[in-house]
Amino acid sequence: MKKKNNKVEEFIRVDHAGERGAVKIYEGQLLALNTIVKDENLKKTIEDMKVHEVEHCQFFENEIKKRDIEPTKFLPLWDLLGLGLGFGSTILGKKAAMLCTASVEEVIDEHYQDQINQLGPEEKSLKKKIIKFREDELHHKDIAYEKGATKKGLYSIMDKIIKTGSKIAIRISEKV
Repeated sequence: MKKKNNKVEEFIRVDHAGERGAVKIYEGQLLALNTIVKDENLKKTIEDMKVHEVEHCQFFENEIKKRDIEPTKFLPLWDLLGLGLGFGSTILGKKAAMLCTASVEEVIDEHYQDQINQLGPEEKSLKKKIIKFREDELHHKDIAYEKGATKKGLYSIMDKIIKTGSKIAIRISEKV
């Protein structure tokens, strides 16, 4: 029987939850853009970024099944909070919607870099995927700033709230 690597299991569990959360945030943003806020350019930007998140989520969904890893028990809550964060940030306006993306991606950048640093040669293909996904996330962060994300004024508080929430969700999802 092959020994399971608990650290790799944690990585996959939390990355699955995180990428699914990203999809839910974008779904919430698109819900707002399709109902309340009319901004076709922002809608197109978010739809384009969502494509990457769906790809990332599907990869980790497959890894969870392939490696027989239990997903986090908090998925239903993360789904709800992701939708709410996406919807809420978008009804606050384009700057807030883009800050939501930038704030989450800044946390994910550090998170993925930490995993990349810890993964050994026995997880070469997983490491390669995480490196590619990190590059996608950094690209999303750059787009968010190009499209108006800011941390000036009250947006700095929003940034701190989103980052703190993201870090808490990561810690919980690694373990439960």
